[in-house]
Amino acid sequence: MTSASYPRIGSLRFLPANTYTADPALRSLLRAVLAPRALAWAEPQLEAMGRLAAVELCRLGEEAERQPAWLRVVDPWGERVDEVVCSEAWRQVGAVATRAGLAALPYESEASRLAGPQVRVVQAALCYLFQPQTATYLCPVAMTDAAARVLAEFGPDSLRREVVPHLVSRDPASAWTAGQWMTERQGGSDVGANAVEARRESEGWRLWGRKYFCSNLGGEVALALARPEGAAPGTEGLGLFLIPRLLPGGARNHYRIDRLKDKLGTRAMATGEVTLEGAEAIVVGQLERGFAQMTPMLNITRVHNAVAAAATLRRCLQLARGYAAWRTAFGCRLDQLPLQRQVLLELAVRAEACLLLAMRMAELLGVLEAGRASADQVALFRLGTSLAKLFTAKEAVAGTSEALECFGGAGYMEDTGIARLLRDAQVLPIWEGTTNVLALDALRVAARPEVAEAYLAELDRLGSPRSQMAEQLLAEVAGAEPGIAARWGRRVASGLARAWISGLLAAASHRGPREAAVAELWESDCAPTRAADDRFELVVDGAV
Repeated sequence: MTSASYPRIGSLRFLPANTYTADPALRSLLRAVLAPRALAWAEPQLEAMGRLAAVELCRLGEEAERQPAWLRVVDPWGERVDEVVCSEAWRQVGAVATRAGLAALPYESEASRLAGPQVRVVQAALCYLFQPQTATYLCPVAMTDAAARVLAEFGPDSLRREVVPHLVSRDPASAWTAGQWMTERQGGSDVGANAVEARRESEGWRLWGRKYFCSNLGGEVALALARPEGAAPGTEGLGLFLIPRLLPGGARNHYRIDRLKDKLGTRAMATGEVTLEGAEAIVVGQLERGFAQMTPMLNITRVHNAVAAAATLRRCLQLARGYAAWRTAFGCRLDQLPLQRQVLLELAVRAEACLLLAMRMAELLGVLEAGRASADQVALFRLGTSLAKLFTAKEAVAGTSEALECFGGAGYMEDTGIARLLRDAQVLPIWEGTTNVLALDALRVAARPEVAEAYLAELDRLGSPRSQMAEQLLAEVAGAEPGIAARWGRRVASGLARAWISGLLAAASHRGPREAAVAELWESDCAPTRAADDRFELVVDGAV
């Protein structure tokens, strides 16, 4: 089959009509986790998003990718405007996200009344359905959600009144999105090396210097770290500031967009380099606690990243499964070939494993934000955000590569839409902390006795078959010199994530035969069975 025989959006023919009702893993999880009232409230929204995700959102995402954002430096009369111009399709994808409340749900009183802390689980499920093939629009959603939380928690009151309502609006005409301008060229992930300077002048704060990776550059506001004049070096000297794109009266703020990045993937979303030339900014919270006040922002964006990774894996599985049911080779359909069935079975198990870990983080985030978290849950979440983001992101890249291979040469062609899944997945291990950064963070956090105890207690509660292995991993690095322990960072972090997933799958195994089969396959590393029934239809399709 040639790539020319595919329709313009090549992947659409292989998707189910509703990606929610066709997802046995998500439906099983939500029935188990959500209270009956919360589930009854959430399901109509999830079914509506599942319908949109199968056709309309894919179409809009494809159009947005064909017309990526571009930079208009000057207007027709030679005036500097530094305007990021986005396509109509990008705006329509954003309108869907806004109307669905993807950033707004956790801040709405009615949603909290109906779902309580579980509103974060419902939000995560909606984002999971929305994310695949929507031109990475979940990235602005994540940053907007994170900015709303930081401003709601730390203020000042003027930003709570004037900015937060726009960030959590469901009206596309009044909704804003937020960006993050943290990274500088000399430091990268080492934000303690940041050199952008904040100067206090008579009318307020102004920022000077260059930001190297500015995500969602077209957003109405951005959060940025900057160092006040005379402040201490390192992260302790950083303040957190909100930078509006436009000033009161409508004039543009005092910064120059130097260029938009030419990226491997996520091409529809504008990422760029910015030179701050006395940009007006407002201090968020306490000036001397800027880095510490980033914690809620990182928590939220890392949870969103894990949700996006799980969603990517599920979409890859759905596409590869649909293709296998349609494509004929070697005298039969691909889904009748034993080895191809084994490949898809393994992909299904990996997708469900990542889903359960990501949703556990969303569950803990909701309890934490509601002020109902125990000390153990706070410690568990602190470790879990690094583990979940690290593990699911790496799995998403590997799983997407596997799914691309399921399409053979057609998967390598850009016009089928499959290759873009792999390009976009590669950002997941990089954004909001690379694998090394997160592994080292997990090592530092897990070295605290109260964190290790909370983590091991979680494994015991869940009945993880790998509890002893996890305890041994923690013991191996507990007394090691830091330079030696760091060598084990990835191995330990991945092992802790896998042990946690073992527990989550073990706890889920009591729900029914499909969930029991997934747990068993995970523990055997999906070893092929000699039995006549390979459990393909049960695990992949949810057919009981």
